[in-house]
Formats: sequence, C-alpha cells, structure tokens
Amino acid sequence: MSNMLKKIPSIRFVLSILLLVSIIFAAHSIYYKTKHWGFNFAPKQNSNVWTIEAHINFEPTGEPIKVSLTTPHKAKEFKILEENIIAPNYKIKKGNSKMILTSSAKEGAQDIYYRIMLFDNIDTRGKIEDKKPAKPELPFLGEQQMLVAQQLIKLSEKQSGDKVKKIIKLLNQVPADALVQTYMPIKKTQQDIFTSIQYLLAIMEIPTRAIRGFKLEESKVTLNADLMMQAYVKGKWQTYDIKTAQRGLPKDFVIFQLGGDSLIDVEGGENSTVKFSVLKSVTSSINLASKRAKIAGEKNSFNFSIYNLPIAEQNTIKWLSIFPLAILVIVLMRNVVGVKTMGTFTPMLISMSLIKTGFGFGLLCFVVIISVGLFIRYLLSKFNLLLVPRISAVVIFVIILMQLLTVIGYQFDIAAALSAVFFPIIIMAWIIERASITWEEDGGLSAGKEIFFSLVVAMMVYFVISNEHIRHVMFAFNELNYVILCVV
Repeated sequence: MSNMLKKIPSIRFVLSILLLVSIIFAAHSIYYKTKHWGFNFAPKQNSNVWTIEAHINFEPTGEPIKVSLTTPHKAKEFKILEENIIAPNYKIKKGNSKMILTSSAKEGAQDIYYRIMLFDNIDTRGKIEDKKPAKPELPFLGEQQMLVAQQLIKLSEKQSGDKVKKIIKLLNQVPADALVQTYMPIKKTQQDIFTSIQYLLAIMEIPTRAIRGFKLEESKVTLNADLMMQAYVKGKWQTYDIKTAQRGLPKDFVIFQLGGDSLIDVEGGENSTVKFSVLKSVTSSINLASKRAKIAGEKNSFNFSIYNLPIAEQNTIKWLSIFPLAILVIVLMRNVVGVKTMGTFTPMLISMSLIKTGFGFGLLCFVVIISVGLFIRYLLSKFNLLLVPRISAVVIFVIILMQLLTVIGYQFDIAAALSAVFFPIIIMAWIIERASITWEEDGGLSAGKEIFFSLVVAMMVYFVISNEHIRHVMFAFNELNYVILCVV
C-alpha cells in the first residue's frame, strides 16, 4: 500500500504542472487577443477611425449608365470597418477593388455617395507585395521625341538619388532645362508629369504604375485624389511623389486606386467629378475588438467573452478581475513574509475603501474611526456585556460616528470627513472588536502591531488595484487569473 502511495504524484508536482499549463494557456490567449482582437497592454489605447466619403457627380447623356468606381485596394495598411453606398435606383456590384453601378437612362444631375470607414494604420507602408511585373512596353514616340528622351535620361545622371528619383527631380527642376521644356507640355498637370516620367522610365526598362489616394487629415472636405507613382526597383514596388521625388507612402495615406488609368469611369454620362471628404474619430481598441474578431473569422469566440457584455457589467467585472492579484499580495505577505494581519482579507476590504475615499483622506478617516471605536469598546468592557450585544453596540456607535463625520465634513467642506461613509461599517466594527480582544489577551502592543500591519498590507493592495495599467491588463487578459490561482 505504501509503495502505491509513493507512485501517486505529490500535490506540489500536480500544482507545478497546472501552473505550467496555466502559463502556456495565458500566453496563447494574450497572443491571440493582441493578434486578432487588437488588444494592447496600455490602457486607453485608442485607434483612429477614418470616415471617407466620395461624392460622384455627373450629367446623364440619355443612354444607359455604368459607373465604375475604384475602391481602396486591399492592403495591410488599413482594415475596412464599414462600407456602404447611397445610389438610389442603381444596381450595385462590388468586386475586389472596384464598384460597378448600372442603371437605365436618367435625367438631371446624378449624385452618388460612397462611404467607407477604415482603421488600423500599421507600419507596413511601402511594403505591398506583388509579383514581378513584365518589362514595360516602349512608349510610342517620334524619332525626335525619342532622341530628346534619351538625352534627358543622360542629363538626369547629374541629379542625386536612385534612377527614379533622378528622373523626377529633373522634370520638376525650377527653372526647367531647355531640353525639358521641349519634352514637357507648357501647362503641366499631374497626369502630364506622371506620363512623362513613365515614358522615360519605360525606356530605362523600369516598370511603373499609378496609385491614387490622399493623406488622411481630420475634417478635410472637397479633396481631390493625389496621383503618385510606384516603380519596381530592387525587387519590390517603391512609391514616389511625382512632384518632390520623396520615396515612400506618406503617413496616413490611403490608396484608392492601384494601377489602371482612372479613379472613376462613367458611361452614359459626362462632366463627371469625384470629390472626397475625410472625418477622423477615435475609439478604444477594446471597442473595435468585435469588428477585428469578425474580420479574422473569430466572431463566435468573441460573442462568448466578457467583452461582449454591456458596459455596466464590464465595469463590474473589471474590478473583479483585479481581486485575485490583490489576494496574491495578501497571501505572499502573510504566508511568505509572515506579516500578521487582522483577518485574512481585511486589508483588501480596507484598500477598496481607500479607493472610494482617496488615499490620504481615507487613511485619516480610518485612524479616527478606529481610535474612537477602541475608546468606546474600552468603555463598554466595563459593563461586562455578552459578545453579540457588545459587537452590536460597537456597530451602532461606528454608524453614529460616521454620520457625525459626514455631517461635519459637509458643513465645513472637509473632504476627509465626507469620505468616512465609504468605509464598511461591519468591518470597522469587527476590526475594533478584534483589536480589543487582542489588547486584552496579548496586550496593547500586539493589537497595535496587527492594526499597523493590516494597514501596511492594505496600502500595498491599494497601490496594486488603483493602478490603471494593472487593472487594464488584468481585465483585457483575464486568463492571468488562472496563473495567479495556481501560484496561490
């Protein structure tokens, strides 16, 4: 029988295994929440949500209408929160990066509104992966134009930067070189500059493509999409500003069109325009968690989590989530350090009261109530009362004392006295009774030590549960409570 008992794993071994399992589970859960739900270790971590509205306007020509609008290209820079379009009496077909609207012939000016909400601007700017493109086709230029183009390529060698930057800088040079003036139109538009750069780079066998979009800036209205260029250099697409030759996408730049000739095409209409407006809003990362979970295909797992509860219930659970850590502090102080307190969890109840009252004022109220309570308990001991009547009398005196402190605090605008009402009445009365008994049995020094160490542990617990960062981490990653359970 004794041999069989030796084979049974010890409690310490079992708990060690459980601790290891809980750590692995908590680590996986934390990774999962940060990866798929967008949780963060910092409290009040906010995400910018950008609402972009495209207003399309055109005049019908009396023929069937077909509108092709390029929509934000799928990229790592942004995720789509919501997307909708207002186009009465139009049939809508949504593709990967194109929205097609069709209708029979119409009369009068047409207004179509496309709205999209984007979030999560992450650090993958200018890293859009793509297959290696084919060699660009040579532009159709006359003999004289081709000769000028080749001379410009040689002339660009005097500029700084890579080959693409050199061409862009040359064509935007002020004052313009005489050779550039013969190559470029007199009145240059964005498209003219882009086409001229593209032709020269095609001769140099550098593939290029257009991107259209704009920098997200708060409360911007009637924006026109900016035209930029991507060139395939050193095995990847690099983005260039066709005016400044600056490489890389600007911060908070959203791409509406990647490649192609135009942002919008209208058949059966003329004088088409598209104007953009941008609105920025801020929301917490936890509020966006359900959207992120849906995008990641993990909606069901989120629905059965505490983060899907109403806000009032979440606030309650946020406080409950921090209690295990407070309990761990008390366990370590009592069982490891060896500090003797009045009751096992009295310090935690005191610290909760300090949260309500404020640290300094709360300590003052605690000292006043305990001191007066002990004096009253000393007076009652002269009557030789039974235990229950004696404790009941102390409770009543504590209630009266709290009422007096609250009234005095209100009349004289003393915040410390007003805070007295937040202390648990029964706990205060019990501490007074326990201190009195200890005083009688072991002397006043022992009673004083218990009260002092209870207050010290309570202050330690207070600084743990009042820390916003700790509360956020324990609520957002509440799997840590399993680890605390095994440690305890």
